[in-house]
Amino acid sequence: MIFFWSFVVGGLICVIGQLMLDGLRLTPAHTTSMLVVAGAVLDGLGLYEPLIDFAGAGATVPITSFGNSLVHGAMAEAEKNGLVGVITGIFEVTSAGISAAIVFGFLAAILFKPKG
Repeated sequence: MIFFWSFVVGGLICVIGQLMLDGLRLTPAHTTSMLVVAGAVLDGLGLYEPLIDFAGAGATVPITSFGNSLVHGAMAEAEKNGLVGVITGIFEVTSAGISAAIVFGFLAAILFKPKG
């Protein structure tokens, strides 16, 4: 059943993004930013972690999970280190994913012929 719910939840997040693109005539950058903020707000309200527990990869793979990671890391570090922890927590939690995106993007540019 976890595969079913993962597919449903991930699909619903993607449907919401597509509806924002088509119905509201937003740019992809605006849509992505709004989904990141939605994930951050849901985590701030304590609603995103139960969604991850319920849907697994259906909630951790979409871009909303990045917002969740930002807030989750900031709040965890803020409890330990105060206000400075807000900044360090954001970088600590997201640095591996951002670094991987940079490295794999660089490797893709080396292996393939980028245009532009």
